[in-house]
Amino acid sequence: MSSTFQKYGGFSAVSRVVMTFYEMVLDNDLVGHHFDNVDMPRLMDHQTKFVSALMGGPSAMNDERLAFVHRDLAITREEFDEIVLLLTDAMSQHGMEQADIHNVKKSFEEKRALIQKAAV
Repeated sequence: MSSTFQKYGGFSAVSRVVMTFYEMVLDNDLVGHHFDNVDMPRLMDHQTKFVSALMGGPSAMNDERLAFVHRDLAITREEFDEIVLLLTDAMSQHGMEQADIHNVKKSFEEKRALIQKAAV
């Protein structure tokens, strides 16, 4: 059985989802500030690889690296939830089936503790 990554066309399809995702993120009042002064082409490349891995594609980032790059960002539960909603919307806009979106969201949720700041 093929992965969700393969089902939707691999890196080129995921790249389009990520581009749509970041268009929404950068315009979002809640989370957009996290991306001020960020090398967006580089980040979009990393995010394409990350989302690809969530979809069952090749994995380019281990959990330690994921935690390291987010350690000083102080991402709140509300911000993480907003990112999930925006990613869900982007996947939906690109024709992904709800069951597949649900599975990607579940995989992303499993990374929450590595990305979101622990509650104080």
